[in-house]
Amino acid sequence: MIIQTVIENIKKYHKGYGSIDDSTSRDQILFGNPNQECTGIVTTCWANVDVIRFAIEKKANLIICHEALFWNHGDHRDWLEESQNQVYLEKKQLLEDNKIVVWRNHDYIHSGIPYNGDYTDGIFAGLAHKMGWTNWIDNPINSFDDSLICSTAYEFDQEIDAQNLAKDLVSTCQLNGIKLMGNEHAKVKKAAVLFHVFGDAKEAIVKTDKSDIDCLLTMELIDFTYAEYIRDGGMLHKNRVALNMGHFNLEEPGMEYMLTYLDQAIQEHIPAWFKQSGDNYKYIVK
Repeated sequence: MIIQTVIENIKKYHKGYGSIDDSTSRDQILFGNPNQECTGIVTTCWANVDVIRFAIEKKANLIICHEALFWNHGDHRDWLEESQNQVYLEKKQLLEDNKIVVWRNHDYIHSGIPYNGDYTDGIFAGLAHKMGWTNWIDNPINSFDDSLICSTAYEFDQEIDAQNLAKDLVSTCQLNGIKLMGNEHAKVKKAAVLFHVFGDAKEAIVKTDKSDIDCLLTMELIDFTYAEYIRDGGMLHKNRVALNMGHFNLEEPGMEYMLTYLDQAIQEHIPAWFKQSGDNYKYIVK
């Protein structure tokens, strides 16, 4: 099966097929010629150099990633070509020499995958599967509560100590660490994935305050808005904590989970592997 057909079949598996505008979607072929036979697939969050080398080792010529390839939204490359950026040129050469295609699966996988007779966000279903939380997904896409500032929530059958939850995430997701903010002694009954907070966090703060969420699993947080709010809440002994895993770390299990339904989506078996793009951060502690 040629790579272009593989990609089209995967799109059809998602809830967003037919409603996502492919001309404006993030889900573009970021590199390579899709009109070649697919020899193997590697799924990952970010197609970094180590992931590309892994694909070469496996003789796979399709990498399905969740995020951008060349460090900017939309993967514009004119500025890199003009500046003759050396990291860009060497990464590009690695892809060209091995005839690798990189396709971004972002909007489609977030739009929903079939799940227990309904659809749910494929990325955060993957996190649930990785962590053993599959029975606790609180809000599939069709019943998402717009009053929240969160994507997917997990309501546990019993309270979990915040520090134990953090340690479990570090161990299971193979991370180097997690930033904990707020009440480190919080008892977590409900955790949820917080939407992006890049700057102004007024809406997130208002909605968090009115929610029953004990633990926010966060991607980007900056120090001078939402993080301050969570920390002050901890000092006032509010039962709420934020675990800042990092963007790629939080979403990567969803790309690993793709392997469980890839054959069904493609409608043919093609050898496939998951390669963790790896924790971006190393922590130096006193």
